Amino acid sequence: MGRDAACQPRVPPAPSSLALGQLCKMNKDAQMRATINQKLIETGERERLKDLLRAKLIECGWKDQLKAHCKDVIKEKGLEHVTVDDLVAEITPKGRALVPDSVKKELLQRIRTFLAQHANL
Repeated sequence: MGRDAACQPRVPPAPSSLALGQLCKMNKDAQMRATINQKLIETGERERLKDLLRAKLIECGWKDQLKAHCKDVIKEKGLEHVTVDDLVAEITPKGRALVPDSVKKELLQRIRTFLAQHANL
């Protein structure tokens, strides 16, 4: 390879039709999510879902479990050595795992009902 070829910028290969199809599907999915989210906001359903989730998580002890986990992480690492970002990164996986399936199912059912009622999205 000559010196000139090494200095040329590399041009990425053109995407295949499969890759373009996947990009289009991802774009359509993102548009659909944005439309649904906008409708949830406009109708006030998003806030009602958030309030329901908050109440269910408190009711099942999730909030207390996560609070205790935060305290454990801070004790383990030392207050001076933990940033908020570190704490969030540490507790997020456990927080998601601790959400009871019954709460997830109830929220999913509420969203499905909402979508069925607003099928013209």
